[in-house]
Amino acid sequence: MPDPATEYAAVRRGVGLVDRSDLGIVEVTGRDRATFLHAMLSNDVKSLSAGRGIAAAFLDVHGKVQTLLTIWALEDRLLLLTPLGEGARTIQALDRYLFSEKAYFKDLSGEMALLMLAGPEATVLAQRLAGVAVPETAWGNVAARVADVDVRLARGCSETGEPEVWVAAAIADGERLRTAAVQLGAMPIGRAAWESLRIEAGTPAYGSDVDTTILLPEIPIERLVSHTKGCYIGQEVVVRIRDRGHVNRHLRGLVIDGPTTPAAGAQVTADGSEIGRVTSATWSFGLRHPIALAFIRRQHADPGTRVTVLADGAELAATVSALPFTR
Repeated sequence: MPDPATEYAAVRRGVGLVDRSDLGIVEVTGRDRATFLHAMLSNDVKSLSAGRGIAAAFLDVHGKVQTLLTIWALEDRLLLLTPLGEGARTIQALDRYLFSEKAYFKDLSGEMALLMLAGPEATVLAQRLAGVAVPETAWGNVAARVADVDVRLARGCSETGEPEVWVAAAIADGERLRTAAVQLGAMPIGRAAWESLRIEAGTPAYGSDVDTTILLPEIPIERLVSHTKGCYIGQEVVVRIRDRGHVNRHLRGLVIDGPTTPAAGAQVTADGSEIGRVTSATWSFGLRHPIALAFIRRQHADPGTRVTVLADGAELAATVSALPFTR
């Protein structure tokens, strides 16, 4: 059975198969679905035509992240991919703002299989599976058939730092799709390899690296925000920080000296004072060092800054890194 290092190498050199079926899924129908979500979310939903998609954030009025979403536009509905366990909560939060608009939400969490092919050969393998071209733009999606199963193929946004293609289908067809992908050479990827890939790529996970205490501008937001779309909840704070101020902390990487991987929540210090906290950490199979994501005070957040991480009574020397760790 492959070990995490072998699984990691498969994604960096060939193609791996990551099961993302634990994500929440919300279906949105109704004639006002796009205009309603456009007014709620940080990215441009209204301009999406069928077969396109975007990532976005849902904020509160203080600019703090209530959840992170991926939106796929289909011909007659929108699909929202939410973090683990967030489907029902996302519906509840959005429904508070729904008045006369014709937009209807349905929680499909647990009803769909979501498989990610990741690696330099992901696109080629997906096209062999489905017999159709994979869209070129991030979250572009198209209907297809794989192993006699109706699926949706979507171009990923490089959560692993590699090309990615998502395959979505009914949950009952998930095993058939997994078998078909493995038969063509995709290697199933476990949690340890996935965490190394994700953190190396600087991809924050909602619930560990991002939660409702985080201001949107404290994390990388290039893929999440349209600065030309008009108003949305929390926009005033985001624009004010962009134009007239700064945040007091940033999500950064840490490269840890030595073999010890710190736990989430470990203090980061400089000159004897706490300057941040680790949010997630892993062994990096690419860098051959433990690495972490952490929120670091602005004054110490420049890449190359030397800091100390406190882990179970030990003091671990570390270096602040820009994200992603590897390119």
